Amino acid sequence: MSLKPIISARKLNHYYGKSVLRKQILFEIDLDIHPGEIVIMNGPSGSGKSTLLSLIGGLRSVQAGSLEVLGHPIQGASEKILERTRQKIGFIFQAHNLLTALTAQQNVQMPLVLSNSMGMEEAVWRSQQILTQVGLGAYCNTYPHQLSGGQNQRVAVARALVHQPQLILADEPTASLDKVSGRAIVELMQQLAKQQNCTILIVTHDNRILDIADRIINLEDGCLKVVNLSKFN
Repeated sequence: MSLKPIISARKLNHYYGKSVLRKQILFEIDLDIHPGEIVIMNGPSGSGKSTLLSLIGGLRSVQAGSLEVLGHPIQGASEKILERTRQKIGFIFQAHNLLTALTAQQNVQMPLVLSNSMGMEEAVWRSQQILTQVGLGAYCNTYPHQLSGGQNQRVAVARALVHQPQLILADEPTASLDKVSGRAIVELMQQLAKQQNCTILIVTHDNRILDIADRIINLEDGCLKVVNLSKFN
């Protein structure tokens, strides 16, 4: 029995600029990604990977074609629907984007506080637990400027996982990590996908983690060139 896709794109096109400066970035993207699937998207720099990721995350407006994420059409959606959808997504960016005035624990705790989904005591406990899982249990009260780049990225990963999202969108999550730390992070993400039936879409150039994927898709010059089929197709 086939599963309903958690991400479904049809004839998705995207452009930057206007008038004579208008340039097409994505061309006729057709893509389905299913619950519990771990998908890696690779391709050359400038091929449109981050643009596609930001469209799926509701961070950019859909210009042409259709895109459904977590059961909600993204094109033409109200800000309220987009916000509700984003609350079910964990974002991991190449730049960790931590708030420098907050400790590691406070940064991780932020999605729980903003969603008002639980009491403060539980939010503190959960943020401490996930920091321990990523190897930073002893750094809960440490500020970003006191941590290494790799440690800050692990805090960012913990922040993305803490609210048990249905979907994780990761843009080069291992870029600033060494081999051992990078492997530990993606294996934690893989474990979450299995335990929580969470879908993970990773943009990466890191060939060391390709084996964790159920499927690898290739984006080249804005076109979906190659799709390595998985059990979901």
